[in-house]
Amino acid sequence: MAFVTRQFVRSVSSSSSASATAKKILIKHVTVIGGGLMGAGIAQVAAATGHTVVLVDQTEDILAKSKKGIEESLRRMAKKKFAENPEAGSAFVEKTLSSLSTSTDAASVVHSTDLVVEAIVENLKVKNELFQRLDKFAAEHTIFASNTSSLQITSIANATTRQDRFAGLHFFNPVPMMKLVEVIKTPMTSQKTFESLVDFCKTLGKHPVSCKDTPGFIVNRLLVPYLAEAIRLHERGDASKEDIDMAMKLGAGYPMGPFELLDYVGLDTTKFILDGWHEMDSKNPLFQPSPSLNNLVAEKKLGKKTGEGFYKYK
Repeated sequence: MAFVTRQFVRSVSSSSSASATAKKILIKHVTVIGGGLMGAGIAQVAAATGHTVVLVDQTEDILAKSKKGIEESLRRMAKKKFAENPEAGSAFVEKTLSSLSTSTDAASVVHSTDLVVEAIVENLKVKNELFQRLDKFAAEHTIFASNTSSLQITSIANATTRQDRFAGLHFFNPVPMMKLVEVIKTPMTSQKTFESLVDFCKTLGKHPVSCKDTPGFIVNRLLVPYLAEAIRLHERGDASKEDIDMAMKLGAGYPMGPFELLDYVGLDTTKFILDGWHEMDSKNPLFQPSPSLNNLVAEKKLGKKTGEGFYKYK
């Protein structure tokens, strides 16, 4: 009898697991909102891995620029990947581009998509308005995801009626090269949604890691306070920015020192994240504003993109 009972339990357990797996959504059709660096990168890797992708932005000019950038990126990749077989490289590029289309009307394309990934401006109001509108047009099974790096996923999900089908998918720049994707699960995100997104990331050739909806998720929660503390170390006069950078490169094995990385990322971006976290938790010492960072941003010295930040660039 015990043997029969064990067999029955195994059978039920196996059936339950199979049922749970069957309920997962196989993501084939992807809509990416935002044709900037991140959105274009996400669209590229999705199209290159057999997904049908629609890239959406406000104007045809933006989309044309995005598609040109994607094609150039694909050709660079193909040149390396298919160095000994240029014809196969050209076929790879053409096949990927054939899987990618563009649109200026998000509402008209989301009705047939499995996943919507938003990669627009880091503004909660704008994101909420977008998702609230798309929620009315998207299919019942469609999963919504935001690529935000600093805003609370729960706050964005609450603009929709599909909080159980909403999560964070935080890709890293440059998307075609960086292997990591943070999959952010809110208290409302269903296990089915979470597992579907993990599977999707794996089909992209990425390594998904899971995190709760906490400020900065994993990478930025550790990285931004580190960058801020480097600035404070310099502000106190404890060490020069050059010596701090060199110490972290030679002592910690980092490819860039904190000031080099700050200038690369953009000082405005770091300030935006710190300000947002400070607003949420003003007593947290890790989230305190930096006078020198604020001054540089006020002077429009934002780093490499403006020619000057903590360092000057020619």
